[in-house]
Amino acid sequence: MFRTREEMEAIEAQVLAPYGFKSRDSRGRVYPEEEHPYRTVFQRDRDRILHTTAFRRLEYKTQVFVYYEGDYYRTRLTHTLEVAQIGRTIARALGANEDLTEAICLVHDLGHPPFGHSGETALARLMADYGGFDHNRQALRIVDKLERRYPDFPGLNLSWEVREGIVKHETEYDVSSAEGFEPEKRGTLEAQIANAADEIAYNAHDLDDGLRAGLFSHQELDGLLWWEALKESIGWDGRHFSELLRHRIIRRLIGLLVTDVVAETAQRIAAAGVDSVASLQALPENVVAFSPEVEARNRELKDFLFNRMYRHYRVVRMQTKAERIISELFHAYVSEPAQLPDSTRRRLADTELHRVVCDYIAGMTDRYALDEYAKLFDPYRRV
Repeated sequence: MFRTREEMEAIEAQVLAPYGFKSRDSRGRVYPEEEHPYRTVFQRDRDRILHTTAFRRLEYKTQVFVYYEGDYYRTRLTHTLEVAQIGRTIARALGANEDLTEAICLVHDLGHPPFGHSGETALARLMADYGGFDHNRQALRIVDKLERRYPDFPGLNLSWEVREGIVKHETEYDVSSAEGFEPEKRGTLEAQIANAADEIAYNAHDLDDGLRAGLFSHQELDGLLWWEALKESIGWDGRHFSELLRHRIIRRLIGLLVTDVVAETAQRIAAAGVDSVASLQALPENVVAFSPEVEARNRELKDFLFNRMYRHYRVVRMQTKAERIISELFHAYVSEPAQLPDSTRRRLADTELHRVVCDYIAGMTDRYALDEYAKLFDPYRRV
């Protein structure tokens, strides 16, 4: 059996909720292209994202721990894959478009520089007088301009809806300008699901990685609302903590978070009388949300992780080192652009120097940034 794109679009129209975005309703691409015979517009976008250089680089970009800390900790790539898996699950349960959700999830961290939020903090400070920097806008820049894979247009020529999902990606730590993408409107249901999936993934895996790394013990979690609820949920008495038990707890945490956001979102959609994509985007606030009880648990867990993990001396040392590396690389390239590779330097013909340097550094993996730093500043290192 051969199922055409038109047949897939017809199936979407039958099975998606009224407020789930239909592929055939896409606003299309900046550069018109002939549609694919057996892939919808969002399936095609997803595939284009997966095959980018920027996506592959996520394997060696920091989530919390730099790659040389160990092979078991999350990277930007594994985080992104976890977000996509969670996003598809939520989308399926709510009648949203799974392919659009997955594409937004896969692209949402493409603009992150090396060394996680430390790298972003450094670049935002360095670029404050030159147009600024945030990873959402950088992700859009990558898919619109920096990836060169097609002869007829720059970037990936993604659909409007995926690009809108990039700039309207927002969590407690990520709020960007949606200029150029109707900022007065909320994101699609699929974009909002990507936000929630991101939060679920990083809360769960930071708890997992923090325990694995020994930054805090399971006893220190006693008394936290989520921890007590998880212990009760699996019938654990708090003794004899093991790796297998840790996996079980994290798995249960993700399951409970997903179930809560699905139930709460469905309730809010019904209460608001949402019956179309337009009515959902016209709401004054996002409809995808956790219940007040779970939101309170999440807040407490985030505060714990901030104080005991993100501000742990080992993590802070890495963050400080990372900001210094990014800053010194930036100033070195700006002071002497001839140190940039030929392919990067050619972009100076039509792009301002500081932005070219920012793009170059933001595209680096942790490993490449460390190697470049050694080449530039270690007198015994071959250049």
